[in-house]
Amino acid sequence: MIHFIIQFTGFQLFFLLIYDLFLKKETFFNWNRFYLLVTPLLSFVIPFIKIDSLKGVVSSEYVNVLPEIILNASGNLEEQIAPAISELPWWLIMLIIGCIVSTVLFAYKLLALYKLKKRNNVTSYVGYSQVIIQKSNAAFSFFRTIFLGDQHLKKEHRHIIEHELVHIREKHSLDLLFFEVVRIVFWFNPLIYVYQNRISELHEFIADSRVVKIHKKEQYQALLSEVFKTEKISFINQFFNSSLIKKRIVMLQKSRSKKIWKLKYLLLVPLVMGMLIYTSCEKEEQLSETQQEALSLEQRLLQLEAAIKNKENMSDSERIRLQNILKEMLEEEKEIKDEVTVFGYKKPDGLVEEKEHVSFHAVDQVPVFPGCEDAEDKRACFLQRIQEHIRENFRYPEEAQEQGIDGRVSALFFIGDDGYVRDIRLRGPHEVLEAEVYNIFSKLPRMTPGRLDGKAVTVPFSIPVTFKLN
Repeated sequence: MIHFIIQFTGFQLFFLLIYDLFLKKETFFNWNRFYLLVTPLLSFVIPFIKIDSLKGVVSSEYVNVLPEIILNASGNLEEQIAPAISELPWWLIMLIIGCIVSTVLFAYKLLALYKLKKRNNVTSYVGYSQVIIQKSNAAFSFFRTIFLGDQHLKKEHRHIIEHELVHIREKHSLDLLFFEVVRIVFWFNPLIYVYQNRISELHEFIADSRVVKIHKKEQYQALLSEVFKTEKISFINQFFNSSLIKKRIVMLQKSRSKKIWKLKYLLLVPLVMGMLIYTSCEKEEQLSETQQEALSLEQRLLQLEAAIKNKENMSDSERIRLQNILKEMLEEEKEIKDEVTVFGYKKPDGLVEEKEHVSFHAVDQVPVFPGCEDAEDKRACFLQRIQEHIRENFRYPEEAQEQGIDGRVSALFFIGDDGYVRDIRLRGPHEVLEAEVYNIFSKLPRMTPGRLDGKAVTVPFSIPVTFKLN
């Protein structure tokens, strides 16, 4: 989650830099509006896009790790139970609290607008409503409602109404409301506030460019006059805003940008492509401790052997030394396979020795649990049947309950080319828990084996099983 937040924040920063450096001063207001609305969404979506043709070399996954299964002393599965608040990471708790606070503030702003409308006179016109605020010189709009201070009624104010009508016709309030919602979810991201500021000033540029064609003199006089007070609400379109007046005057005096400068928007193409390449070529996360232990010595040797073959200009002494290491390691592997125990318990008679196995992600046809042959998602069906099997065969060892023993047992097993489960490997906090997990998985039924190039192969699976005392 934190990695994702860093990614989309970085992407937003790049998009904003492009806007400020190349697009902000152009008079292609509608294009800029589209840019400011789309790029925050792109920065959020791109981290989830993985294009196979852009992927680099990534580490192989040898073991298909299924979701953790939690068992309590009553024999119940707890995998689907949501964690308690106290078990949530601190950053997630802070994120939730921030979202709640932001939602409350947003609701307060809406309530303030509602009360403002209720307290004052409302006049309905074609296409909009006008609220006259007593003893005020404010001027702003929200959706189809224009809020106007009564002090403006004493002088010519038609250009202000025309200005706010542009906001209403262009549905600018939707843009600001969109960023307000994004601020609730990503309240910690300062770039969202920058985006909202950019879109607000762009709205004023758009309205000014339309009104100046009709009320040019009045528009300049209004902007050059004193800065009036306004409501401090981030999602309304304010006519008088001291921080924007200078920018609006400069933009009004600016000549229309030449159409050829629209080519600047093509900068978005290589920028997005670069982001896609970055997300698609990311290295896969390092294997967990359990997965690393699941890799057999033989597989590591094959990787090492391949590295030796690809190395150029290797000296004779280096080659001889590495070959000796390989020989010693192979002999050690053979001794390990000849042992007759697993986690201190004897292997059942007739256990077939482990054959060379193939990654779950490399097979053409994955192993299928009995009854899952017609399932659309065979992996989900596999996990469901595993859970049912555990529920039927599990008992929390009395010895473990008496001694207060609990914890996680990492289980690795192989579905052989004949469909039978073999070579169950376990690592846990105590032999009693390991023995119970071994008992459960040794009773798994015969399955349809995985296939590669039409040939049945052995496929490894890993399931963490956690024992939890009530």
